[in-house]
Amino acid sequence: MPPSPEDSSAQGRLIAGSLVILAVLGIGAALYFLRPVMVPLILALLASYLVSPVVDFLQVRLRLPRILGILAALVLAVGITLPLGLLVASSISSLADHGPVYQTRLLGMIDGLMNYLRDQGLPLDDTSMRERLAALPIAQILMGTVNQLLASISTFLLVLVFVLFLVAGRMPNVHKIGVWREIDERVNRYLLVKFFTSVVTGVLTGLILFAFGLDLAVVIGLLAFFLNFVPTIGALVTIMLPLPVALVQFGLSMPTLLILLIPGILQVTLGTFVEPRLTGKALELHPLTVLLCLVFWGVLWGIPGAFLAAPITAVIKIVLDRIETTRFVGDLMAGRLPGA
Repeated sequence: MPPSPEDSSAQGRLIAGSLVILAVLGIGAALYFLRPVMVPLILALLASYLVSPVVDFLQVRLRLPRILGILAALVLAVGITLPLGLLVASSISSLADHGPVYQTRLLGMIDGLMNYLRDQGLPLDDTSMRERLAALPIAQILMGTVNQLLASISTFLLVLVFVLFLVAGRMPNVHKIGVWREIDERVNRYLLVKFFTSVVTGVLTGLILFAFGLDLAVVIGLLAFFLNFVPTIGALVTIMLPLPVALVQFGLSMPTLLILLIPGILQVTLGTFVEPRLTGKALELHPLTVLLCLVFWGVLWGIPGAFLAAPITAVIKIVLDRIETTRFVGDLMAGRLPGA
């Protein structure tokens, strides 16, 4: 007896799903071993979406040769990022010089907490904890962070080289069609909105913390800019990021509470009300899909994978939607269940 059309369709979906899983595993293994090259390349590809409008404006509106427009855009990018990097390195280096002071304050907080718990009748011995905290090489850890930032300059230069070639090969008057046009439009809209909201988040967070006199306000503001590109988890980390510094600097006080509360309100406002209205259907991904892909790309490529998870997953979904046998996978990624 020949199988019914429903059975054939179900079998086709099962085979397609199995092939997709095998393909994901195979591609994932390849991407893991190629991450030293793939991460800078994809970062450059996404950065080109932000650089290309500037180059197009210089070429089309101001009638500059394209090569001059590319060089001008790259000089502008370096002129913005390099001083920020040096400012962050200087801030952390300055904090390292005051490492013993913060260590003393932290030990004082531990002593106060332990004394309070003893007053409540709890028999505690904080000797071992104090010894471990006193032995922490805080200054060395902070200087190691500065060295890591300086070492990342080589990766930044590689990204710039990739951006140069990607933007140079792009023609502003050539319009994409089909799936490439959809990918280009959605990724471009998502990145522009994310870049705008990330700038607002970073600047306002830095200014708020600076107004309270918090150390590392500039560094935390810059981290807030980058963390805003990480869905969901980035906002939570941004809210909690100033808390350890505030506790050490101000203790359990009203400034510490406000440092935690005000940036939190800012994150909720931008993430809940502003970004969804501006982004629209740029991604069309269910929040659970974004979270799972965040874990997948984070395991695969580490911290850069977490930044790239959302746009990469959106591109994959667009491609899956265009193929008949894998369209149901795209529907699942958007939260549309079969028969719902």
